Amino acid sequence: MEEYDGDSAYMPQEDDWDRDLLLDPAWEKQQSKTFTAWCNSHLRKAGTQIENIDEDFRDGLKLMLLLEVIAGERLAKPERGKMRVHKISNVNKALNFIASKGVKLVSIGAEEIVDGNNKMTLGMIWTIILRFAIQDISVEETSAKEGLLLWCQRKTAPYKNVNIQNFHISWKDGLGFCALIHRHRPELIDYGKLRKDDPMTNLNTAFDVAEKYLDIPKMLDAEDIVGTARPDEKAIMTYVSSFYHAFSGAQKAETAANRICKVLAVNQENEQLMEDYEKLASDLLEWIRQTIPWLENRMPENTMQAMQQKLEDFRDYRRLHKPPKVQEKCQLEINFNTLQTKLRLSNRPAFMPSEGKMVSDINNAWGNLEGAEKGYEEWLLNEIRRLERLDHLAAKFRQKAAIHEAWTEGKEELLQKNDYEKASLSEIKAVLKKHEAFESDLAAHQDRVEQIAAIAQELNELDYYDSPSVNARCQRICDEWDSLGDLTQKRTEALQRTEKLLETIDQLYLEFAKRAAPFNNWMEGAMEDLQDTFIVHTIEEIQGLSTAHEQFKATLPEADKERQAILGIHNEIAKIVQTYHVNVAGSNPYTTINPQEVNGKWDKVRQLVPQRDQALIEEHSRQQNNERLRRQFANQANVIGPWIQTKMEEIGRISIEMHGTLEDQLTNLRQYEKSIHNYKAKIDQLEGDHQLIQEALIFDNKHTNYTMEHIRVGWEQLLTTIARTINEIENQILTRDAKGITQEQLNEFRASFNHFDRKRSGIMDAEDFKTCLISVGYNLGENEFSRIMSIVDPNRMGVVTFQAFVDFMCHETADTDTADQVVASFKVLAGDKNYILADELRRELPPDQAEYCIARMAPYTGPDAAPGALDYMSFSTALYGESDL
Repeated sequence: MEEYDGDSAYMPQEDDWDRDLLLDPAWEKQQSKTFTAWCNSHLRKAGTQIENIDEDFRDGLKLMLLLEVIAGERLAKPERGKMRVHKISNVNKALNFIASKGVKLVSIGAEEIVDGNNKMTLGMIWTIILRFAIQDISVEETSAKEGLLLWCQRKTAPYKNVNIQNFHISWKDGLGFCALIHRHRPELIDYGKLRKDDPMTNLNTAFDVAEKYLDIPKMLDAEDIVGTARPDEKAIMTYVSSFYHAFSGAQKAETAANRICKVLAVNQENEQLMEDYEKLASDLLEWIRQTIPWLENRMPENTMQAMQQKLEDFRDYRRLHKPPKVQEKCQLEINFNTLQTKLRLSNRPAFMPSEGKMVSDINNAWGNLEGAEKGYEEWLLNEIRRLERLDHLAAKFRQKAAIHEAWTEGKEELLQKNDYEKASLSEIKAVLKKHEAFESDLAAHQDRVEQIAAIAQELNELDYYDSPSVNARCQRICDEWDSLGDLTQKRTEALQRTEKLLETIDQLYLEFAKRAAPFNNWMEGAMEDLQDTFIVHTIEEIQGLSTAHEQFKATLPEADKERQAILGIHNEIAKIVQTYHVNVAGSNPYTTINPQEVNGKWDKVRQLVPQRDQALIEEHSRQQNNERLRRQFANQANVIGPWIQTKMEEIGRISIEMHGTLEDQLTNLRQYEKSIHNYKAKIDQLEGDHQLIQEALIFDNKHTNYTMEHIRVGWEQLLTTIARTINEIENQILTRDAKGITQEQLNEFRASFNHFDRKRSGIMDAEDFKTCLISVGYNLGENEFSRIMSIVDPNRMGVVTFQAFVDFMCHETADTDTADQVVASFKVLAGDKNYILADELRRELPPDQAEYCIARMAPYTGPDAAPGALDYMSFSTALYGESDL
């Protein structure tokens, strides 16, 4: 068999001095130790190692395992027998695999390896080292040995006392190894303290540092290198190639780290946006949650002043507290749409807010708030009307009760007197006639008692806060009235029993009493009516009261005639007394009413009439002013309401039409938004007119169908719509720039979207969207369409916006290699391991991003796992989801 020549396929033959060195036992010792360490540095990845290089490869099993580890490929299944033929078969499989990689094996046969031929075994290992560790080295158009030598020269050029010209004597002083380490990791070696005349220290320092910090096993002995005239070139090349592979990956690792940092920065920004959305949504929902119970509180107040304060608080809420929340709600929707767009552009899953914090949930809560707000306002106005009515009724009750109580004062004692028992006949007749007049008076007061009871009943039905005292007073009046009726009936019966004994009666006194009593009642009723307060809400009602008052004034001449007639009776009595000298006991025995009282009350009526005239005139003026306020509000509302509707329709048309570039559309929309904001002054003016109407307690307006609530809702919808439309155009620009699509493509998207937007509403429902997808060539099943809808409609609203449509169409052609790039980047950092160590990440990445990755990686559990090993595949799964990987 010919002698082994391991360099023939890769390097030129060395000189004769080198060939003689091949026979040196020191050469075999150096190569055996170096190649054994090199093999073990790879075999340990498979959990094994060798002790004797020419013995442990004889059965071919560990040789095949070594080739599988360094090549990353599976070899043919090995033979497990112990016979020589099985071992030769395994070695041949390994040699055939080496030959398949383009390696020419000169004079190396399986039998020599099986027989433990040390030189052939070393030659085979050197061939493997050349092919897998040195051949692929390339530096400035040189490769293999020359490339490795040039790399060493470039790296050690700045260092004094280092001159690398070969792979044997140039390394004997150890400074070359130390220079390579210091060039890449200067913190590991204090190069200034090294001395060229101390090679043992230099070599041991380099070997120890490389093994401890660079994971390069110790393949050489300092004593062998120093004690040999010419160290073995192959051993030196093998060891130096380990430095090349350890350091040449630094640039790749830095690139990979930068790529990871960029991805992490984007994801951290998106996570911050998610946190901001969650906080803003929580704050807005909490404000709504706290505000709705206040709006749903229907606890009535007892006084008009307290209810007016509640109304003022409600106005402050509308004017001061709610508008900022409307802006927050609009901004929340804009932030949500922007976040979703960024996530789609980053090929990230759509953001799903926490339960109960979706945009639809916020819209539902906002709807509940506005419902409670509307109900609260209606309740406030109704409650004010009720209190106003109650105050009026209570005052009327007190007035009538006071008049009645004043009238009934002393009546029971009068009716219980027995004055008729010792009276003369004329006195008895006078008493009888007086009693008849009292009965007439009592009957005349029946209406007032019934009115008092009716008012008390109405106060009870309206839940008047002081109903107990009203009921008690009403009950006293009714009980007293019943008592008066009983006493009157008893006295009537007594007088009628003695009437037969009495015959003389003064007809004139009687006639006076009979006519004076009703007239007196009429005057008291007139005074009550003239002093009665009134509440009207329209000019028609005040005109009705004025007409009734004029009718009353028309009856005054007839009343004056009656008064003069009554006074004439009294004058006739006086004339008769004077003429016939009748002995009377002073006043009229049949009535307590006297001419002075009649004249006094008549004068009072005459005084109250012009006062009533003035009150009606003032109320008429107030109602005219209210009518002016109604017309003033209506004139503005009838202009602003249609204006808002027109602007809403114009914005809708702008959002679906294609005129100019997106930037032009955005500029036009912002100018449009500015013109809308300039209109705010008219809204504020209308708010001022509305406040004047509410302060005037005007509750209806027949001149317009618009209420302030309609105008407010329309204005808020207009502001929200223009802001949302601008946000959609901005997101379209963001999508266009991120995806690199042209304006023509966007126009094509818009034309397709408008064609299938059959309702011209600016959104497509699910069926129209499905038809659109089929028209562009999608073969949709139910599951596929459901998946697409989950992308374009993450809120499950059942509709597709134009922005979502553009994002989806762009997404279909987007580059989805981000996840694979991240995996490749981590693999570069991991090197030839199947895992990555936490300390490696902390060394290569910034601290916050390194901890971000570590927190999202699962522990690595493979057979070659080391302490602190992490499965970097789990980071990509956590970041992008399994579907992307």
